[in-house]
Amino acid sequence: MLQAFFGWLSKYKFNLAAAVAGFAALIAAGTNSWIAALVMLAAILPSVLVRSRPQKAETSFADTPHSAEKVQLAEVKSAFAGFDSPALLLDIEGNVLYQNPAAQHVFGVIDPGQHLSARIRSPVVTEMIRDVMANQRNGLVEYSTTLPTESVYQVRCIKADGASGVADFYVLIFRDISEARRIDRMRTDFVANASHELRTPLASLRGFIETLQGPARNDPDAHVKFLGIMLDQVTRMSRLVDDLMSLSRLELKASLAPGDAVDLVPLIGSVCDALAPLADKLGVEIRRELPAQPIIVGGDRDELTQVFENLIENGCKYGQEGHLVEVALTKEEDGTVQVSVTDHGPGIPEDHVPRLTERFYRVNVESSVSKKGTGLGLAIVKHILTRHRARLNIRSEMGKGSTFTVRF
Repeated sequence: MLQAFFGWLSKYKFNLAAAVAGFAALIAAGTNSWIAALVMLAAILPSVLVRSRPQKAETSFADTPHSAEKVQLAEVKSAFAGFDSPALLLDIEGNVLYQNPAAQHVFGVIDPGQHLSARIRSPVVTEMIRDVMANQRNGLVEYSTTLPTESVYQVRCIKADGASGVADFYVLIFRDISEARRIDRMRTDFVANASHELRTPLASLRGFIETLQGPARNDPDAHVKFLGIMLDQVTRMSRLVDDLMSLSRLELKASLAPGDAVDLVPLIGSVCDALAPLADKLGVEIRRELPAQPIIVGGDRDELTQVFENLIENGCKYGQEGHLVEVALTKEEDGTVQVSVTDHGPGIPEDHVPRLTERFYRVNVESSVSKKGTGLGLAIVKHILTRHRARLNIRSEMGKGSTFTVRF
């Protein structure tokens, strides 16, 4: 490897001493940041090229600093052109010298020579750049924007020393951390919601236990009543834990598409049969429209069973007033398979529909708790369908019911 490295240096007639010095500088820079190492490489490379080429009597980079500056800028442009992250090069006054394609995509085209503040109107970023220029030290801040979409960037400003006869410049790197921040918020919300969901039944259990140990110690009727309520609360917590475990398992294999062949006709038929006792208890009829011929999709049988159990059970519980839940399975001419579950209940307000698949989100908390819901059913459905490369569409009209459609 060393022989190939020195052969490469010899082939391009680099000055060996300058190249070794540059390499050592890169190693030192790499201990702090790969971005700093790349910037230092871009700054050193033109100098090495200049000193390793034969000097001509009539011209040289030292004699023509503008040419050297163009060469260095071209080298730096080449280095940052392939960056996935937006990158901007600024002169010592904060004017834009260059923006890579990723920066053009995010901020639009910025004319060379235009001051950065004319396009990025962020006091935090402007103050950070001013501090870097004044104190000659690297800077790091977070920058949030809502246009064209809500995004959060970690912005780093690095000073790069120019080659001999070339002015210094600054590199501004924007690293998109929107997804990380979104996951952090989801994790925080999830812990808060899960704690709240468990706190309520635990508080109930504690109260009943204290009552049984105290005033109701010798009251048989109170024992029967309170033990029944305690059993309901424990069952609710058990369902909640089971749903949380299901979500965790689904997240672990979210990127692995299932490969089994599943016939949806008998699967949906068996789900309807299994939920028939619940439907009878609620006074609801489950009416199914299933084709005679098999309809095969790629998937996991147990997970798809869980999807349709959730959707049909929700239809029975929350559409109970309509006394009818319709389940239809169709296959379109283009091969798209569609399963729709329609209830004729009170419907869902339009502003709630986009959030129905969020964890612990409920349209009506009291109604959900009374119907023994955990607030995780549709979140599980969404995760399973995402793994199956399928989609869930929800349509609802107040007073006329709701339709949940799964499209494969």
